[in-house]
Amino acid sequence: KLRRVFTGWVQRTFQSTQAAAASQNTCAADDKATSPVPKDCLVCSYNEWDPLEEVIVGRAENACVPPFSVEVKANTYEKYWGFYQKFGGHSFPRDHLKKAIAEIEEMCNILKGEGVIVKRPDPVDWSVKYKTPDFESTGMYAAMPRDILLVVGNEIIEAPMAWRARFFEYRAYRRLIKDYFNSGAKWTTAPKPTMADELYDQNYPIHSVEDRHKLAAQGKFVTTEFEPCFDAADFIRAGRDIFVQRSQVTNYMGIEWMRRHLAPDYRVHIISFKDPNPMHIDATFNIIGPGLVLSNPDRPCHQIELFRKAGWTVIQPPVPLIPDDHPLWMSSKWLSMNVLMLDEKRVMVDANETSIQKMFEKLGISTIKVNIRHANSLGGGFHCWTCDIRRRGTLQSYLD
Repeated sequence: KLRRVFTGWVQRTFQSTQAAAASQNTCAADDKATSPVPKDCLVCSYNEWDPLEEVIVGRAENACVPPFSVEVKANTYEKYWGFYQKFGGHSFPRDHLKKAIAEIEEMCNILKGEGVIVKRPDPVDWSVKYKTPDFESTGMYAAMPRDILLVVGNEIIEAPMAWRARFFEYRAYRRLIKDYFNSGAKWTTAPKPTMADELYDQNYPIHSVEDRHKLAAQGKFVTTEFEPCFDAADFIRAGRDIFVQRSQVTNYMGIEWMRRHLAPDYRVHIISFKDPNPMHIDATFNIIGPGLVLSNPDRPCHQIELFRKAGWTVIQPPVPLIPDDHPLWMSSKWLSMNVLMLDEKRVMVDANETSIQKMFEKLGISTIKVNIRHANSLGGGFHCWTCDIRRRGTLQSYLD
């Protein structure tokens, strides 16, 4: 009997010791998982103009023309529809692409010369066909990180996107984002849409610019409210206030998801423009300093008095100088105002756009001139081709 009692006591003691050790290990794991963000976190950016320290610059390598689906048709100009019908699913013209790659390499070199750390996404073969339960497509590119990534403080938000050709674009950035996550950054992926037929108005009636104006004025877009979708480039940051437009690629469900996600620290404001083809806000309304914004004169903002009453300076940039015969397959000439602020007194601007250079110089902002005309043809200017990862600054309010 004594032997049985002693044996039972030994067993209970051993089990109790094991449980304590397991509990201690669990607590250690929990402590590690919930540790605060390290002070040396590489990601921190609250606006578009604080001193730029680190940036992602996109790649034109292997860029492919997206298939000519309904959402692409609604976002492109009629004069280029034949181009999409001919080259959709295949490479952009090789010579043009080669020049674009060289321009972006030079842009990276100049950024490094200005003291900015430059990171690049991974090369991907975008011609590979893929299929989901809802659609088939080929890819496009990883040229415009601003379209897919939004940095808010120490958080990187991956946009869900709205074009089927961009469904897997996030893969080119995953290595970088994992590195930033391991440095302490927050990493959020917005709900991935199915991109089923119901997300698009399959009978979206566009035949001319006049049609586009009428539809936009009526608040009708090719994307429906079937599920949340948005491109990150439809948002622009000014500290605690973030501005967004409902566009062909960003719906109200996507905006509401962002609003709830960022509340209460940030306020998401919907603004709108007289724009026949809204897609990405930064060639229409580009905030370049505290209380300083470039507002496209061809696409006036319906809520501009909100900013004037808050004491902001609203500047209308000059008419772009890019020639009519230069191909802009995915954008307008107003990429001239799609600039990248290195800080409040330095701006990266198109070397060919002398008019806007003079405008900046009158504002006391020195211009860093870079030629990216062939890169423009792929659909973006300096702001589009970059995503600022770290700017030296703090979270402030600029609209109150």
